[in-house]
Amino acid sequence: MAAWPLAVRAQHSAMPVIGFMGPAPAATYLPRVEALRAGLRDLGYVEGKNIVIEFRWAERVEQLPEIAAELVRMKVDIIFASSSTSVEPARQATKTIPIVFAVHADPVGVGHVASLARPGGNITGLSMLLTDLVVKELEIFKEAVPQITRIGILWNPSTPSHRSAVQAVEGVGEKLGVQLLLVPAQTVDEFDEAFSTMTRERMGGFLVVASPLSFSQRAPLAELALKHRLPGMFGSRENVEAGGLMSYGADLNDLHRRAALYVDKILKGVKPADLPVEQASKYEFVINLKTANALGLAIPESLLLRADKVIE
Repeated sequence: MAAWPLAVRAQHSAMPVIGFMGPAPAATYLPRVEALRAGLRDLGYVEGKNIVIEFRWAERVEQLPEIAAELVRMKVDIIFASSSTSVEPARQATKTIPIVFAVHADPVGVGHVASLARPGGNITGLSMLLTDLVVKELEIFKEAVPQITRIGILWNPSTPSHRSAVQAVEGVGEKLGVQLLLVPAQTVDEFDEAFSTMTRERMGGFLVVASPLSFSQRAPLAELALKHRLPGMFGSRENVEAGGLMSYGADLNDLHRRAALYVDKILKGVKPADLPVEQASKYEFVINLKTANALGLAIPESLLLRADKVIE
Protein backbone atom coordinates (compact mmCIF):
# COMPACT_ATOMS: atom_id res chain seq x y z
CA MET A 1 0.00 0.00 0.00
CA ALA A 2 2.94 2.31 0.71
CA ALA A 3 3.87 2.04 -2.94
CA TRP A 4 0.53 3.31 -4.19
CA PRO A 5 0.56 6.73 -5.91
CA LEU A 6 -0.42 9.52 -3.54
CA ALA A 7 -3.50 10.38 -5.58
CA VAL A 8 -4.78 6.80 -5.42
CA ARG A 9 -4.19 6.61 -1.67
CA ALA A 10 -6.00 9.90 -1.16
CA GLN A 11 -8.93 8.68 -3.24
CA HIS A 12 -9.18 5.45 -1.23
CA SER A 13 -8.92 7.18 2.13
CA ALA A 14 -11.88 9.41 1.22
CA MET A 15 -14.16 6.41 0.55
CA PRO A 16 -15.00 3.24 2.44
CA VAL A 17 -13.03 0.26 1.12
CA ILE A 18 -14.32 -3.29 0.89
CA GLY A 19 -11.71 -6.01 0.62
CA PHE A 20 -13.18 -8.84 -1.49
CA MET A 21 -11.68 -12.34 -1.06
CA GLY A 22 -12.51 -14.92 -3.69
CA PRO A 23 -11.17 -18.08 -5.32
CA ALA A 24 -9.79 -17.87 -8.86
CA PRO A 25 -10.57 -17.87 -11.70
CA ALA A 26 -12.30 -14.53 -11.20
CA ALA A 27 -14.36 -14.87 -14.39
CA THR A 28 -16.39 -17.73 -12.92
CA TYR A 29 -17.53 -15.45 -10.08
CA LEU A 30 -18.51 -12.49 -12.24
CA PRO A 31 -22.31 -13.03 -11.84
CA ARG A 32 -21.93 -13.03 -8.03
CA VAL A 33 -19.74 -9.93 -8.12
CA GLU A 34 -22.27 -8.17 -10.31
CA ALA A 35 -25.07 -9.19 -7.93
CA LEU A 36 -23.18 -7.63 -5.02
CA ARG A 37 -22.54 -4.49 -7.07
CA ALA A 38 -26.23 -4.31 -8.00
CA GLY A 39 -27.21 -4.60 -4.36
CA LEU A 40 -24.80 -1.82 -3.45
CA ARG A 41 -26.11 0.41 -6.26
CA ASP A 42 -29.67 -0.09 -4.99
CA LEU A 43 -28.45 1.34 -1.67
CA GLY A 44 -26.73 4.33 -3.28
CA TYR A 45 -23.16 3.02 -3.54
CA VAL A 46 -21.38 3.49 -6.84
CA GLU A 47 -17.99 1.85 -7.21
CA GLY A 48 -15.28 4.45 -7.72
CA LYS A 49 -17.53 7.34 -6.64
CA ASN A 50 -18.44 6.67 -3.02
CA ILE A 51 -17.11 3.16 -2.40
CA VAL A 52 -14.05 1.13 -3.39
CA ILE A 53 -13.84 -2.65 -3.79
CA GLU A 54 -10.37 -4.19 -3.63
CA PHE A 55 -10.52 -7.63 -5.26
CA ARG A 56 -8.10 -10.37 -4.30
CA TRP A 57 -8.33 -13.79 -5.98
CA ALA A 58 -6.66 -16.93 -4.67
CA GLU A 59 -5.37 -19.54 -7.10
CA ARG A 60 -5.11 -21.99 -4.20
CA VAL A 61 -6.73 -22.24 -0.77
CA GLU A 62 -3.26 -21.92 0.77
CA GLN A 63 -3.06 -18.33 -0.54
CA LEU A 64 -6.12 -17.14 1.38
CA PRO A 65 -4.35 -16.42 4.70
CA GLU A 66 -1.88 -14.07 3.01
CA ILE A 67 -4.69 -12.35 1.10
CA ALA A 68 -6.56 -11.82 4.37
CA ALA A 69 -3.41 -10.49 6.04
CA GLU A 70 -2.87 -8.10 3.12
CA LEU A 71 -6.40 -6.70 3.42
CA VAL A 72 -5.89 -6.20 7.15
CA ARG A 73 -2.63 -4.33 6.50
CA MET A 74 -4.51 -2.13 4.02
CA LYS A 75 -6.97 -1.31 6.83
CA VAL A 76 -10.03 -1.95 4.69
CA ASP A 77 -13.36 -1.05 6.28
CA ILE A 78 -14.99 -4.44 5.62
CA ILE A 79 -13.71 -7.82 4.45
CA PHE A 80 -16.17 -9.56 2.15
CA ALA A 81 -15.45 -13.29 2.44
CA SER A 82 -18.25 -15.05 0.61
CA SER A 83 -18.01 -18.61 1.98
CA SER A 84 -16.63 -20.48 4.98
CA THR A 85 -13.44 -21.23 3.02
CA SER A 86 -12.61 -17.50 2.92
CA VAL A 87 -14.14 -16.57 6.27
CA GLU A 88 -11.78 -18.79 8.26
CA PRO A 89 -8.50 -17.13 7.14
CA ALA A 90 -10.15 -13.71 7.49
CA ARG A 91 -11.24 -14.61 11.03
CA GLN A 92 -7.70 -15.62 11.90
CA ALA A 93 -6.34 -12.37 10.45
CA THR A 94 -8.56 -9.94 12.37
CA LYS A 95 -10.90 -9.75 15.34
CA THR A 96 -11.83 -6.11 14.73
CA ILE A 97 -12.46 -5.50 11.01
CA PRO A 98 -16.05 -6.54 10.15
CA ILE A 99 -16.30 -9.67 7.99
CA VAL A 100 -19.39 -10.21 5.83
CA PHE A 101 -20.24 -13.54 4.20
CA ALA A 102 -22.90 -14.28 1.58
CA VAL A 103 -23.13 -18.05 1.11
CA HIS A 104 -21.72 -19.50 4.33
CA ALA A 105 -22.66 -23.16 4.57
CA ASP A 106 -22.74 -23.58 8.34
CA PRO A 107 -21.66 -20.47 10.32
CA VAL A 108 -22.73 -21.84 13.71
CA GLY A 109 -21.44 -25.35 13.14
CA VAL A 110 -17.91 -24.22 12.28
CA GLY A 111 -17.85 -21.63 15.06
CA HIS A 112 -17.79 -18.45 13.00
CA VAL A 113 -20.83 -17.03 14.83
CA ALA A 114 -22.26 -17.81 18.26
CA SER A 115 -25.80 -18.15 16.90
CA LEU A 116 -27.79 -17.03 13.87
CA ALA A 117 -29.80 -14.56 15.95
CA ARG A 118 -26.79 -13.16 17.84
CA PRO A 119 -23.52 -13.58 15.92
CA GLY A 120 -21.61 -12.07 18.82
CA GLY A 121 -18.37 -11.08 17.08
CA ASN A 122 -17.06 -9.28 14.00
CA ILE A 123 -18.57 -11.77 11.52
CA THR A 124 -22.09 -11.91 10.03
CA GLY A 125 -23.96 -12.31 6.75
CA LEU A 126 -26.16 -14.83 4.95
CA SER A 127 -26.17 -18.62 5.07
CA MET A 128 -27.40 -21.34 2.72
CA LEU A 129 -27.36 -23.96 5.56
CA LEU A 130 -25.52 -26.66 3.63
CA THR A 131 -26.18 -29.41 6.18
CA ASP A 132 -29.91 -29.17 5.41
CA LEU A 133 -29.37 -28.77 1.68
CA VAL A 134 -27.26 -31.89 1.12
CA VAL A 135 -29.95 -34.01 2.76
CA LYS A 136 -32.58 -32.63 0.39
CA GLU A 137 -30.22 -33.05 -2.57
CA LEU A 138 -29.66 -36.74 -1.81
CA GLU A 139 -33.39 -37.33 -1.45
CA ILE A 140 -34.11 -35.68 -4.81
CA PHE A 141 -31.24 -37.56 -6.47
CA LYS A 142 -32.58 -40.91 -5.26
CA GLU A 143 -36.02 -39.96 -6.59
CA ALA A 144 -34.52 -39.04 -9.96
CA VAL A 145 -32.50 -42.25 -10.24
CA PRO A 146 -34.56 -44.71 -8.15
CA GLN A 147 -32.50 -47.76 -9.18
CA ILE A 148 -29.32 -46.29 -7.70
CA THR A 149 -27.89 -48.14 -4.68
CA ARG A 150 -24.32 -46.81 -4.44
CA ILE A 151 -23.53 -43.08 -4.46
CA GLY A 152 -20.17 -41.33 -4.26
CA ILE A 153 -20.00 -38.21 -2.08
CA LEU A 154 -17.44 -35.84 -3.57
CA TRP A 155 -16.32 -33.47 -0.82
CA ASN A 156 -13.48 -31.08 -0.04
CA PRO A 157 -11.65 -31.61 3.29
CA SER A 158 -10.25 -28.06 3.11
CA THR A 159 -13.76 -26.55 3.21
CA PRO A 160 -14.57 -25.94 6.91
CA SER A 161 -18.29 -26.69 6.62
CA HIS A 162 -17.98 -29.99 4.76
CA ARG A 163 -17.41 -32.29 7.72
CA SER A 164 -20.78 -31.50 9.28
CA ALA A 165 -22.43 -31.69 5.84
CA VAL A 166 -20.92 -35.13 5.23
CA GLN A 167 -22.21 -36.33 8.61
CA ALA A 168 -25.69 -35.11 7.71
CA VAL A 169 -25.70 -36.85 4.34
CA GLU A 170 -24.40 -40.09 5.86
CA GLY A 171 -27.37 -40.14 8.21
CA VAL A 172 -29.95 -39.83 5.46
CA GLY A 173 -28.12 -42.36 3.26
CA GLU A 174 -29.08 -45.18 5.61
CA LYS A 175 -32.75 -44.12 5.60
CA LEU A 176 -32.79 -44.07 1.79
CA GLY A 177 -31.19 -47.49 1.59
CA VAL A 178 -28.17 -46.37 -0.40
CA GLN A 179 -24.51 -47.11 0.25
CA LEU A 180 -22.32 -44.00 0.29
CA LEU A 181 -18.62 -43.73 -0.52
CA LEU A 182 -16.79 -40.60 0.69
CA VAL A 183 -14.44 -39.39 -2.04
CA PRO A 184 -12.24 -36.41 -1.05
CA ALA A 185 -10.81 -33.91 -3.55
CA GLN A 186 -9.08 -30.68 -2.50
CA THR A 187 -7.86 -29.53 -5.93
CA VAL A 188 -8.94 -29.84 -9.55
CA ASP A 189 -5.92 -32.12 -10.09
CA GLU A 190 -7.53 -34.66 -7.74
CA PHE A 191 -10.77 -34.87 -9.72
CA ASP A 192 -9.46 -37.50 -12.15
CA GLU A 193 -8.55 -39.92 -9.37
CA ALA A 194 -11.82 -39.21 -7.56
CA PHE A 195 -13.90 -40.21 -10.59
CA SER A 196 -11.69 -43.21 -11.28
CA THR A 197 -12.29 -44.32 -7.70
CA MET A 198 -16.05 -43.96 -8.05
CA THR A 199 -16.01 -45.95 -11.31
CA ARG A 200 -13.78 -48.64 -9.82
CA GLU A 201 -16.05 -48.93 -6.78
CA ARG A 202 -19.10 -49.24 -9.05
CA MET A 203 -20.90 -46.13 -7.89
CA GLY A 204 -24.16 -45.54 -9.71
CA GLY A 205 -23.82 -41.77 -9.40
CA PHE A 206 -22.40 -39.03 -7.21
CA LEU A 207 -23.34 -36.01 -5.13
CA VAL A 208 -21.02 -33.02 -4.97
CA VAL A 209 -21.01 -31.19 -1.63
CA ALA A 210 -21.00 -27.58 -2.83
CA SER A 211 -17.79 -25.57 -2.36
CA PRO A 212 -15.90 -22.75 -4.07
CA LEU A 213 -13.82 -25.44 -5.81
CA SER A 214 -16.82 -27.28 -7.27
CA PHE A 215 -18.30 -23.96 -8.39
CA SER A 216 -15.17 -22.53 -10.04
CA GLN A 217 -14.21 -25.86 -11.64
CA ARG A 218 -17.69 -26.75 -12.85
CA ALA A 219 -16.65 -27.44 -16.47
CA PRO A 220 -14.04 -30.12 -15.59
CA LEU A 221 -16.54 -31.74 -13.20
CA ALA A 222 -19.22 -31.96 -15.88
CA GLU A 223 -16.75 -33.33 -18.43
CA LEU A 224 -15.51 -36.04 -16.07
CA ALA A 225 -19.06 -37.04 -15.17
CA LEU A 226 -19.90 -37.59 -18.84
CA LYS A 227 -16.58 -39.35 -19.51
CA HIS A 228 -17.25 -41.84 -16.69
CA ARG A 229 -20.99 -41.92 -17.48
CA LEU A 230 -21.94 -41.04 -13.92
CA PRO A 231 -25.08 -39.00 -13.14
CA GLY A 232 -24.43 -36.27 -10.59
CA MET A 233 -26.28 -33.98 -8.19
CA PHE A 234 -24.75 -30.54 -7.65
CA GLY A 235 -25.37 -27.60 -5.36
CA SER A 236 -25.65 -24.76 -7.87
CA ARG A 237 -27.45 -23.98 -11.10
CA GLU A 238 -24.17 -23.02 -12.76
CA ASN A 239 -22.89 -26.59 -12.44
CA VAL A 240 -25.87 -27.84 -14.44
CA GLU A 241 -25.52 -25.09 -17.04
CA ALA A 242 -21.94 -26.33 -17.47
CA GLY A 243 -23.20 -29.84 -18.25
CA GLY A 244 -23.96 -31.43 -14.88
CA LEU A 245 -27.14 -33.50 -14.60
CA MET A 246 -29.08 -31.68 -11.88
CA SER A 247 -28.80 -29.31 -8.94
CA TYR A 248 -30.74 -28.15 -5.95
CA GLY A 249 -29.53 -25.20 -3.95
CA ALA A 250 -29.89 -21.62 -2.86
CA ASP A 251 -29.90 -18.78 -5.39
CA LEU A 252 -26.30 -17.68 -4.84
CA ASN A 253 -26.63 -14.46 -6.82
CA ASP A 254 -29.61 -13.43 -4.69
CA LEU A 255 -27.57 -14.03 -1.53
CA HIS A 256 -24.74 -11.84 -2.83
CA ARG A 257 -27.19 -9.08 -3.72
CA ARG A 258 -28.72 -9.23 -0.22
CA ALA A 259 -25.25 -9.15 1.37
CA ALA A 260 -24.97 -5.54 0.23
CA LEU A 261 -27.43 -4.60 2.98
CA TYR A 262 -24.98 -5.88 5.61
CA VAL A 263 -22.24 -3.76 4.07
CA ASP A 264 -24.51 -0.72 4.16
CA LYS A 265 -25.55 -1.19 7.80
CA ILE A 266 -21.98 -1.77 8.97
CA LEU A 267 -20.72 1.31 7.13
CA LYS A 268 -23.48 3.27 8.90
CA GLY A 269 -22.20 2.13 12.28
CA VAL A 270 -24.10 -1.04 13.14
CA LYS A 271 -21.89 -3.70 14.73
CA PRO A 272 -21.72 -7.13 13.05
CA ALA A 273 -22.49 -8.71 16.43
CA ASP A 274 -25.91 -7.02 16.31
CA LEU A 275 -26.81 -8.13 12.77
CA PRO A 276 -28.53 -11.56 12.77
CA VAL A 277 -27.45 -14.06 10.15
CA GLU A 278 -30.17 -14.43 7.52
CA GLN A 279 -30.94 -17.61 5.60
CA ALA A 280 -31.47 -18.14 1.91
CA SER A 281 -35.04 -17.48 0.78
CA LYS A 282 -34.77 -18.53 -2.88
CA TYR A 283 -33.94 -22.07 -3.96
CA GLU A 284 -33.54 -23.51 -7.44
CA PHE A 285 -34.02 -27.02 -8.81
CA VAL A 286 -32.44 -27.38 -12.26
CA ILE A 287 -32.27 -30.39 -14.60
CA ASN A 288 -30.16 -30.79 -17.75
CA LEU A 289 -32.15 -33.06 -20.08
CA LYS A 290 -29.38 -33.03 -22.67
CA THR A 291 -27.05 -34.60 -20.12
CA ALA A 292 -29.74 -37.05 -19.01
CA ASN A 293 -30.17 -38.22 -22.60
CA ALA A 294 -26.41 -38.56 -23.03
CA LEU A 295 -26.34 -40.79 -19.93
CA GLY A 296 -29.37 -42.78 -21.05
CA LEU A 297 -31.46 -41.63 -18.08
CA ALA A 298 -35.21 -41.08 -18.10
CA ILE A 299 -36.00 -38.38 -15.53
CA PRO A 300 -39.44 -38.93 -13.91
CA GLU A 301 -42.10 -36.55 -15.21
CA SER A 302 -42.97 -35.55 -11.63
CA LEU A 303 -39.45 -34.13 -11.16
CA LEU A 304 -39.47 -32.32 -14.50
CA LEU A 305 -42.69 -30.58 -13.47
CA ARG A 306 -41.14 -29.50 -10.15
CA ALA A 307 -37.95 -28.13 -11.74
CA ASP A 308 -37.47 -24.37 -11.83
CA LYS A 309 -35.47 -24.76 -15.03
CA VAL A 310 -35.10 -27.61 -17.52
CA ILE A 311 -32.20 -27.33 -19.96
CA GLU A 312 -33.24 -28.94 -23.25
